[in-house]
Amino acid sequence: MSTEQFITVRETSQILGVSEKKVMDMIEGQKLQAYRIADQFLRLKKSEVVSVRNSGHVINESVKFEYTKAEHLSDFFYFNDFYMMSLVVIAALLSFIFFL
Repeated sequence: MSTEQFITVRETSQILGVSEKKVMDMIEGQKLQAYRIADQFLRLKKSEVVSVRNSGHVINESVKFEYTKAEHLSDFFYFNDFYMMSLVVIAALLSFIFFL
């Protein structure tokens, strides 16, 4: 058994055209068979991965959607709301200290 027939999760995701998380989900859902090598490294048989790809049961995730300005703005506020609220609180406290 050569080690060339076993591939990593990353290589599997590249062959199938999906994310590594999707590959892990497929392993957990028993759509792909994974093997532990030395009880530490997770590997998959390349022949099994290619047969799953050729079966047409895996949808390629390479479809890209345009990221709109509204989504940019929404994400900005979603990920930075803590910092903006902190800035408002600090500004209010400083104005209270220096102007009263």
